[in-house]
Amino acid sequence: MEVKKMEQGIGVSKGYAIGTAYCMKQEKNFNFQSVSDNPEGEIERLTKAIEASKKQMQQISAEAQKNLDKKTAEILESHINFLDDPAFTGEAAKTIREKSLTAEKAISCVTKDLYNTFSQFEDAYTRERAADIKDVGSRILDNLQGTLETTDFSNLPENTVLFTQELKPSDTARIDKNKVKAFVTEKGGKTSHTAILANALGIAAVVGCNGILGKVKNGMAVIVDGTTGNVILSPDEVTLNKYKDLQKEYENRKQHLALLANQKIHTSSGKRILVEANIGNLNDLERALKSGAEGVGLFRTEFLFMGKDKMPTEDEQYAVYRKAAEMLGKKPLTIRTLDIGGDKKLPYLKQPNEANPFLGLRAIRLCLRNPEVFKTQLRAILRASSFGNIRIMFPMISNTNELDKAMEVLCECKQELKQNGISYDESINVGIMVEIPSAAILADKFAEKVDFFSIGTNDLTQYTLAVDRMNETISSLYDSMNPAVLRLIKITIDAAHRASIPCCMCGELASDEKAIPTLLKYGLDEFSVSPGMQAEVKGSLLKSIKA
Repeated sequence: MEVKKMEQGIGVSKGYAIGTAYCMKQEKNFNFQSVSDNPEGEIERLTKAIEASKKQMQQISAEAQKNLDKKTAEILESHINFLDDPAFTGEAAKTIREKSLTAEKAISCVTKDLYNTFSQFEDAYTRERAADIKDVGSRILDNLQGTLETTDFSNLPENTVLFTQELKPSDTARIDKNKVKAFVTEKGGKTSHTAILANALGIAAVVGCNGILGKVKNGMAVIVDGTTGNVILSPDEVTLNKYKDLQKEYENRKQHLALLANQKIHTSSGKRILVEANIGNLNDLERALKSGAEGVGLFRTEFLFMGKDKMPTEDEQYAVYRKAAEMLGKKPLTIRTLDIGGDKKLPYLKQPNEANPFLGLRAIRLCLRNPEVFKTQLRAILRASSFGNIRIMFPMISNTNELDKAMEVLCECKQELKQNGISYDESINVGIMVEIPSAAILADKFAEKVDFFSIGTNDLTQYTLAVDRMNETISSLYDSMNPAVLRLIKITIDAAHRASIPCCMCGELASDEKAIPTLLKYGLDEFSVSPGMQAEVKGSLLKSIKA
């Protein structure tokens, strides 16, 4: 018997699986000509391939609803939307005409450009959308070349564990959870749609397990620990028994957590603690509400601006914000104004090339430089505020002057709406993201000017420690529990409470089981976490309160 080996990846869907390995085919290399002397013919080929891809994705989306709840299956609608997006398929047709390229070369170039754009985003959730673009682009190429192959998951044996370089969301949605108990990929991150779908299926999943395909073989006995990210190859009897016990414990815990979705959390002194959600779209919100979210602590509005060839209009933004507010009813909806710039480029917005984009023209700085973009969004938010409990949140505030200028623009928008007889919530709450050390240090000054704080621990950590969290060579230095970071968090919470305003946290630390006791001790009022994590965070909070 082979000696057991343990490999490490990133656990993205909790649970334990004991099964047999099945290695999926590696990513294919497409071979095609680059130039064509018949551009119109190539555009016709591209159009047919896009239509074929659309029909396939619609069928996959319909099939997914058999294994997933309808709301989660709608993730695949984003793929269909890419196929309708002029910034994607329209750009490919334009490139064919202007450069006399083949349909394959054009769609390959556009896919690569968009993939690179999304991959450079600092925000992990946004960055992982790159995989969706790659999935759609590969499908179009397959349809152009007649090389589309699909894995028949129905023929796999029970207790299968899939191993692959990167599992496409469209493949994940077709997995039969009665046969596939887990999957392991070499690529991918925590916030990918593949990870979200794995959670919806309720199967263990580990991504980012580099080099695993060179070590695993078809038919090999394996254990997947979606909680720690461990993958054990050829486990011995002692290890097998250990994980069988862990499986039973985990199932019992899941049943317990299911009862906590609608639990209201109070500290021993009777203080109410809210557990909210970080969302990027309405599908996220639906999933979060199902998991017991008591509001939205962070609505990332960047998705309304990305993957398009022009700025979303005021009415387009208003429709989304209003729908979200109506879905939440009296629960708070915290809308973060546009947080883009530097490392995140929009094709229709002039942005300079910067040597250090993380310290450059981004977020509130970019909005103040582009007042019409800023005012369009603020007017849309204000109009929607008549239909729910909306809060406005400004990102990347570093000094009180920036806040004052942002508030001036907001006042101008209120005045414009009044003059036009358009109603809005005149007592709408306004807050700031505390994600720059200077904002935390001056929290007492900011607390005099705003209605709430929200701590963004991801940026606060990297700016405090001077660590690029995307740089693998120094990733070990990135630690949100570093005493310096914790001190800034406590300064912020204390300043908020002295001013009698609430303090929320929407960074990854808010869902860290190890950090929750400390955050409770500091007096954090609201924990805003990824959709689907609400019951688990509530469980950790109750455990800490009872300790």
